[in-house]
Amino acid sequence: NTVDMSRQTMYNFYFPPFKAAVDAGVGSVMASFNEVDGIPATANHWLMTEVLRNQWGFNGFIVTDYTGINEMIEHGMGDLQTVSTLALKAGIDMDMVGEGFLTTLGKSLKEGKVTEKEIDQACRRVLEAKFKLGLFEHPYQYCDVKRAEKEVFTPENRQQACAIAAESFVLLKNESQLLPLKKDQKIALIGPLGNNRLNMAGTWSVATDFDQAISVLDGMQAVAGKPELITWAKGSNIVRDSALEARVSIFGKDTYRDKRSDAEMISEAVALALKSDVVVAAVGEAAEMSGESSSRADIGMPDVQQELLRALVGTGKPVVVVLFTGRPLTLTWEDANIPAILNVWFAGTEAGTAIADVLYGDAVPSGKLTTSFPRMVGQIPVYYNHKNTGRPLAEGAWFSKFRSNYLDVPNDPLYPFGYGLSYTQFEYSDLKISNSSMQPTGTITVQVSLKNTGNYDGMEVVQLYIRDRVGSITRPVKELKDFKKVAVKKGQQALVEFTIDIEYLKFYNSNLEFVAEPGAFTVFVGGNSRDVLQADFQLIE
Repeated sequence: NTVDMSRQTMYNFYFPPFKAAVDAGVGSVMASFNEVDGIPATANHWLMTEVLRNQWGFNGFIVTDYTGINEMIEHGMGDLQTVSTLALKAGIDMDMVGEGFLTTLGKSLKEGKVTEKEIDQACRRVLEAKFKLGLFEHPYQYCDVKRAEKEVFTPENRQQACAIAAESFVLLKNESQLLPLKKDQKIALIGPLGNNRLNMAGTWSVATDFDQAISVLDGMQAVAGKPELITWAKGSNIVRDSALEARVSIFGKDTYRDKRSDAEMISEAVALALKSDVVVAAVGEAAEMSGESSSRADIGMPDVQQELLRALVGTGKPVVVVLFTGRPLTLTWEDANIPAILNVWFAGTEAGTAIADVLYGDAVPSGKLTTSFPRMVGQIPVYYNHKNTGRPLAEGAWFSKFRSNYLDVPNDPLYPFGYGLSYTQFEYSDLKISNSSMQPTGTITVQVSLKNTGNYDGMEVVQLYIRDRVGSITRPVKELKDFKKVAVKKGQQALVEFTIDIEYLKFYNSNLEFVAEPGAFTVFVGGNSRDVLQADFQLIE
């Protein structure tokens, strides 16, 4: 699609992670499908050569996305020979799948549309990568099929995959400490994703060995140690519309559509719930409902699944939602009516075991959101590092006439960037900065006390944000500059320290110069972008 934004926005918000990868020595970069300033990225000399190579010093090879050159024909850039020439001249070195380079560059060379030097340059970059990988001496060294049998799905790797998955989960709500569950409780596991191995790994897991995947039911029965205490009912299909469900099963991730009526399935689930101590609802998106070419106009809980949740809440039994999603969802009703919500994304082969470990307290959740979750779809775009308007709404307020706000919902998201709960509680206090002013060659040390006031050992992601209060261009209300994941045992506290240097204060000005301007700054420290302590300092000449 079209990307239409200022260069300033690109440099300050979108380029930094790519530049960080280049600075770290990445060997290859892929050109995106979309156009930038009216020119597809695959043919964009400014993007691929002037910025990536000349400004950032990237010296690896650039590859197109899948048939990226061919797709420029649909953008109206010309025939295959023309767009292949444009790509080569923009700085593209490798044509993925499309064969535009293979079939047209010889003709373009004869016609003088490209030079031998340009072709040699692209070849040299690709060959250099192969040389660095040792493929000149050992061309088949990465093609040992027996190696996969020995090194994939080893007990050690599975254990590590499980631990990584558990740390990625985000606890969104835990009213009255419903979680963790007790292993002697009778659990009704309900939902279309409760006993489905194929959807655990998420989208683009094309080569996954689904037979190795652990479902939520498998994991809970194994971790609880008493399989008879956990029983499953599907409760609903993924969505009511069978055609839509078919569209999200194209790559073989079957959702096992049930031919019973919605009423029959919900009735079965309610009956099972009434016999249980706690209901665990494994609901949300199927794997192919998010990711590439999977846009949704409505990002709420899919229709029939929300009907299922309403029926389960109506039983009076405590309900825990295990939420599968590849994107932020609007969960306003769920947040208001369901006591515990654990966002598990799509956690891979060991998802079921990791989910069970967290539900039963063998692992304590410590994940944080990397994006804001809106209250309603009309809030989009909603992000923490926005800029103020000339009439900003006062912090903590909802509505004020002629201020920047909605009539029907608060401005803030349902769950802010950086948000995530734990089974324990963390208290932030005593924010201190080493100096109230800093010179360009100096640093400021920031310290905060973090106390575990709850009943579990836990880990907390301590986040540091900075606001440039006065600048030559408008600046965001805050920007994440650093974070540390800290383990703190129950009843203990830790002193967490950050060091701010001049790089933390720089931005691209109106001339696209990377500068730090003298003036007032505010530093914020907390467990998410909303709930923070703050202190002020000055950058002086």
